[in-house]
This record gives sequence, C-alpha cells and structure tokens, in this order.
Amino acid sequence: MLTGGPGAGKTAVLEVVRKQLCEHVVVLPEAAGIVYGGGFPRRASDAGRRAGQLAIFHVQDQLESLALAEGDPALVLCDRGVLDGLAYWPGEAEAFYAAAGATRDAMFARYAAVLHLRTPTAANGYNHQNPLRIESADEAHTIDQRLLDAWTGHPRRAVIDSTADFLDKLRQTLAVLRAELPPCCRARPPG
Repeated sequence: MLTGGPGAGKTAVLEVVRKQLCEHVVVLPEAAGIVYGGGFPRRASDAGRRAGQLAIFHVQDQLESLALAEGDPALVLCDRGVLDGLAYWPGEAEAFYAAAGATRDAMFARYAAVLHLRTPTAANGYNHQNPLRIESADEAHTIDQRLLDAWTGHPRRAVIDSTADFLDKLRQTLAVLRAELPPCCRARPPG
C-alpha cells in the first residue's frame, strides 16, 4: 500500500507500476479521487470532513475487497489505505476507529507492507497540478506528518524521503515494491 501526503508522487509511481510490473499486480485507484471527483461534497465543516472520510473509507474497503475477490493477484497495490482517513479526521483517533467500525490493529493487518512517500517542499516540487489537491505546501506537510504518525508501528513500513530528482524517489519505491513480489513476478526486468 502506498501512502503519503498530498503531492508525494503516489499517482505517478502507480502509473509507472501499471506499465512496468507484471500482470499479477493489481493497482487500485485512489478512493478520495473517486469520491470527490465523483461529486461528493467537499466541506470544511467537521461534519463534512467526517462524512467525506467515511465515504472514502468505505470506497477503499470495497475496492480492496473486490480486487481480492476477483482473482489471485500477487500484489494488490492501493493508492492510500483505510487508515489514511485518520490524517484528515477532525477529532480523536478513537472516534475515527468507532465511526469506521474497525480497530487500528485490524487496519494494520489489511496491508502486508506500507510504503510512505514523503511530501516534497514547495521549493522541492510540491505543486497544485492535480485539481483535487487543495492543500498548500505547509498543509500538505502537516497531513504527511499525520500519516506518518498514523502508520507508525506497522511491522513492515518503509519511508521513502522526498528527493530533488523524482526519478530517484521512483527508483527507490520500485525497488521496495519489487521486493514484495513473488519470485515469478520479480524476475521481470525493469522497463
């Protein structure tokens, strides 16, 4: 599962993964993009933020369930995980877990590995090219830190720092992902 703050490069990495890794790797779209891009109201109120994060949680949950039910993938790669909503949640973590109907441990158990891509600074590449990205560079860093905190303690978490050259970050991420693949899929050479 890929996580990280806004602008960290998750979508770009997943586009490369779709092209370079074998057909046994299922890449899921970002649930927040489906929800907000599909017209769900994006409100700044606490009630609006809670409703948005619960909608995203349920879409993510069903995307993952569908991917596992429709085949035998070597790897299901998620653009964010169900716990990511905690970084956007207006309130305490326990309220998020109760509203989602899941514990932190259960959310951790869903993912064999967590790859956290760190958000770049404004000077190092953070931008607003994605129309669904509304956060400033400072807000993106705050969210990134909240995500880092939320996933702290996952037994197989890798943190990939932002780099001046995104291709370096991409290579590091692909190396970690390849290590998660079974041997039959790992043998495919990089594109």
